[in-house]
Amino acid sequence: MAIISEVEDESSTRPSILPFRATLVSSNPLAFIEKVFNFLGEQSDFLKKSSAEEEIAAAVRAAKEKLRKPEKKESVEKKKKPVVKEKPTMAASTSEPIKVEEKKQEASPIAPNKGNGYDLESYSWVQTLQEVTVNIPVPSGTKARSVVCEIKKNRLKLGLKGQDPIIDGELYRSVKPDDCYWNIEDQKMISILLTKQDQMEWWKCCVKGEPEIDTQKVEPENSKLADLDPETRSTVEKMMFDQRQKQMGLPTSDELQKQDILKKFMSQHPEMDFTNAKIN
Repeated sequence: MAIISEVEDESSTRPSILPFRATLVSSNPLAFIEKVFNFLGEQSDFLKKSSAEEEIAAAVRAAKEKLRKPEKKESVEKKKKPVVKEKPTMAASTSEPIKVEEKKQEASPIAPNKGNGYDLESYSWVQTLQEVTVNIPVPSGTKARSVVCEIKKNRLKLGLKGQDPIIDGELYRSVKPDDCYWNIEDQKMISILLTKQDQMEWWKCCVKGEPEIDTQKVEPENSKLADLDPETRSTVEKMMFDQRQKQMGLPTSDELQKQDILKKFMSQHPEMDFTNAKIN
């Protein structure tokens, strides 16, 4: 695989183009990623930034999130039929109806509120990667015993006794019912905390059928390696360690492992000369 990378040259207003060549082997994708980091370290100061680890962690999270996204839903609405309108003319007998086609405007993604959720007429919701919090205003003086709340793995129902439910629908994604709870604040606001099953994905809505937000405009907290799963975190930490070692002219983790193997072999065979020994 050959990649052409544009690197900005400080002495010119135009970016310089540097060739980057690497082969992606499906059985060892990490080797390809390491070459990308090597290229970045040699051609830019990106890895010297204090925020480099956080930015790489955020990029890994975004890539994993895209893999989890379901296929785009097919539009349920049918295209509107052309509306036939007759244009009045002086000679009605010779005039023909003019067909006017009204184009259906697709709803653009909605920007999230300050809590990365959305404000609806009867309630609002906010979210982090781990949780969703739903806030429902109720008449002042409402008691907890008047509240009907059912939280299931894929469904949420909330309302007041003797009244139609305020929320009753399928959740956007699964939750952990045992880690969810609700309470009533100041007898005028019901707050529901939902713990996400998949804590690496932003929800587009709380209950299916609601307006969906644009998750590309979500503003998460500063990304940390601690937010990643152990396998991903280990991979990122290894790549960052190897890159720092190379910049200082020191051996990478793989090279250190090979050196340890050689040292053990040398100690087991003192009669052999390893003066010019190299490990490929």
